[in-house]
Amino acid sequence: MFSRARRLTVGVAAIGMAAGLISATAAEAAAPSDVVSKDAATSAASAIAFWTPDKLRAATDINDDLSMDVRGAKGTNSTPDGPPGSVPPIGQEKAKATKTKQVNLPNTVGRIFFTLPGANENDSRSWKYCSGTSVQGKYRNLVATSAHCVYDVKHNVFYDNWVFIPSYWDGNNKWDGKTPYGIYAAKTFNAHDDFVVKEDYDYDYSFVNVYNGFKPQWEKDSKGVWHVVKKNVGRLGDNVGGQGFTWNRSTKATVFSFGYPAGEHPDGDKPFTGKTMKWCYGTTAAMPPAPKFRIEEHIGFKCSFTAGASGGPFLYNYKNSSRTGYLIGVNSVAWDTDGNDRYDRISSPYFNGDTYKVYKAAANRWSGNQPG
Repeated sequence: MFSRARRLTVGVAAIGMAAGLISATAAEAAAPSDVVSKDAATSAASAIAFWTPDKLRAATDINDDLSMDVRGAKGTNSTPDGPPGSVPPIGQEKAKATKTKQVNLPNTVGRIFFTLPGANENDSRSWKYCSGTSVQGKYRNLVATSAHCVYDVKHNVFYDNWVFIPSYWDGNNKWDGKTPYGIYAAKTFNAHDDFVVKEDYDYDYSFVNVYNGFKPQWEKDSKGVWHVVKKNVGRLGDNVGGQGFTWNRSTKATVFSFGYPAGEHPDGDKPFTGKTMKWCYGTTAAMPPAPKFRIEEHIGFKCSFTAGASGGPFLYNYKNSSRTGYLIGVNSVAWDTDGNDRYDRISSPYFNGDTYKVYKAAANRWSGNQPG
């Protein structure tokens, strides 16, 4: 669900804050009722069995074409609502920083697959995907993505058959390797009430608790029907690690973004396939408001990602040696800032105390394993 946005100029509103990460302390969270937590309607066994190789390949990006038109707007003042805070990545709680020149793709990032509610799940038009990443949590069972990658604002319901496949790869005709770390089905969706109820894209983020993963082995019978044998591979964070989390940072931050873009640009050009992970690198700045979608506090940077990359992470202080950093945003909106029918920026909601509140609720939620 990347959207088209145009403007003539954008001012930069940078808030000076300490660049170093600190231990996880935050301001008092607001009312817990602001966090919407909902268990998935589809069982883990059903969701994993649903996504056969044919369906995974046939899934298309989620793109509702928001068609924003923002002209001559100034950058917003996305200000912290408390002191900055951070939670370290899995495995890096006491690690020392190291340097490397190579850009290594993170194992934590993958593709999210789901079906649209209220539609025939056997109709390929309802098979959709986004991007997401494993993130640090108490039970190592947490996926971060955009709220529009878990919740359908048209039907006011969470998606069905929701699964996460870290390090998804579809580079050739062989199936081996596309699910190197298994498939993880949703147990509980966690989002902010302002997105679920008000469709406010300043809150377009979600944290999903997933069950233990399964490594599927698919076979077709003589009638061409897929059958799956599933092997329990344990917790997501134990298998791929998890990115750290940070909030109330400056709007000016140097970040990597990762995802699986596949959609076309407004001019019809389609440079990405969605089969393999891509990355962008740059320094964020405040984006202009977009009242139609209640956007007032987004940060963005130069990147040509298209639909399909939705939900992929903005990673701050990313280390190539460990392939970890700190989640400071998620791909939410694509912008055409110069009006040439080519997306040139991506943006994320500014992560503040409200974001931490949703993250904290999800990070302390146990999901366990659902038998296959």
